[in-house]
Amino acid sequence: MTPLSAPAKINLGLRVLRRRADGYHELESLFLPLDLADEIRVAVEPASRASVRLRLAPTPLSVPDGSENLAVRAALAFLEAAGLACRVDVELAKHTPVAAGLGGGSSDAGAVLRGLAAHFPEALGPEALASLALELGADVPFFLDPRPAWVRGVGERVEPVCGAPSLALLLANPGVGLATAEVYRAFDALHPDWKPRAAPGPALDRLAGGGEPLARWVENDLEAAALRLCPAIGRLHQRLRELGALAVGMSGSGATLFGVFEGAPAARAALVEAAFAPPLWGRVATTRESR
Repeated sequence: MTPLSAPAKINLGLRVLRRRADGYHELESLFLPLDLADEIRVAVEPASRASVRLRLAPTPLSVPDGSENLAVRAALAFLEAAGLACRVDVELAKHTPVAAGLGGGSSDAGAVLRGLAAHFPEALGPEALASLALELGADVPFFLDPRPAWVRGVGERVEPVCGAPSLALLLANPGVGLATAEVYRAFDALHPDWKPRAAPGPALDRLAGGGEPLARWVENDLEAAALRLCPAIGRLHQRLRELGALAVGMSGSGATLFGVFEGAPAARAALVEAAFAPPLWGRVATTRESR
């Protein structure tokens, strides 16, 4: 079986640029992959028809199985688009929490697409693979090549960036899963007259060199909507500030927050001091630098 890493991500800032007539929202966000990752193995065997079998490693996390799992849907979609009749076995060891704004399911799907594209290099071209990824979810195109990148539009425009810093983070979640669609509905209710915004795109070299205020980057236009659905986000935001975070932001549509610390030792010390009790959870993670 081909071993694959499916890293989680944070959004270092997320701006809603405009709401389209079809109801979708165009965004600008800086995606940073983390050292927190699911582990996936993909194997392919000849068969008379296309099928996918998922094997989940034991985990305390609540993980969808069968056709509800994005990794399964990705494999089935690839086989159908490529016109392949074979069986795909997917083994998944899940470490990234579900519905947490960290892209876990999307990353699993991206990893499966990468694995199958490597196994069948002539099956789908880059454009077809990217289009297939977008059909599966807005974050999936990023995870076809998970490295620091600007992601714009509805997820279809992915621009790798240089100079993205390595950040020591304390991830914290109130133990509540938020559905992305619900957060966007809450956003629309809060902002019925949202005006189109220009994409600011501040320079990464100023952030990496300490010349760009970090607080400017972590703003997430969806946080107020997520807070309306989950008031515990506000209390957790304040707690991360009390623990000494240099800046606090929300990843994706929530409900995971991240506190940025001076370094991994400071983040680990903050996690110990926080003493999160279930359903709250926290863990230390580091963003991957541009390669």
